[in-house]
Amino acid sequence: MKTKKETNSRGSMAMRGMQRVIWLGAAAAALAACAGMAAAQGPGPANVAAQKVAMQKLAFLAGKWSGPITVHEGPGPALHMTQTESVEYKLDGLVLLIEGKSTDTAGKAEFEALATIAWDDATQGYRIRAYNAGHYVDVPLTAEKDGFSWRFQAGPVRIENAMHLTSDGQWKEETNVTVPGRPTFPTVEMLLKHAQ
Repeated sequence: MKTKKETNSRGSMAMRGMQRVIWLGAAAAALAACAGMAAAQGPGPANVAAQKVAMQKLAFLAGKWSGPITVHEGPGPALHMTQTESVEYKLDGLVLLIEGKSTDTAGKAEFEALATIAWDDATQGYRIRAYNAGHYVDVPLTAEKDGFSWRFQAGPVRIENAMHLTSDGQWKEETNVTVPGRPTFPTVEMLLKHAQ
């Protein structure tokens, strides 16, 4: 028959063993997470200084923008709304965060999207990751003088988006869609003024 002291001693040993298993499991999980983060960032150290220089080339986008937007959804009449774009640097200038919203005449949001733009050391180019209605795209972005463009394929459909500043400093953007067997047609057109 075990004494109370022996029972307590074995209970303490079992508890310490369990704590060790939990600690080892947590350590393994932390190491795996760190390895995953390192793999996602690519080999070698990040060139933060070069990333900041590259991102400053898009500084003309920063601020609040507002103006008319026209959306062509199909054979019916086009939708005419007000578009706002809020663009700001995050992570000490390493990422541009863009929040867009289209509102109707009553002020109801009909369309919302969020995107990030960052410089990718591995490809020596920009990438845009854009989110809308539970979907996202992650594609290269081409920066031009006072503008940018990006495109992606959705099955047989090709979507191209291009933005540039007009001579009077307005944000002009157009999204065009190409479907096999049909001419390219615009789906979104907007012209925004820099509010601040």
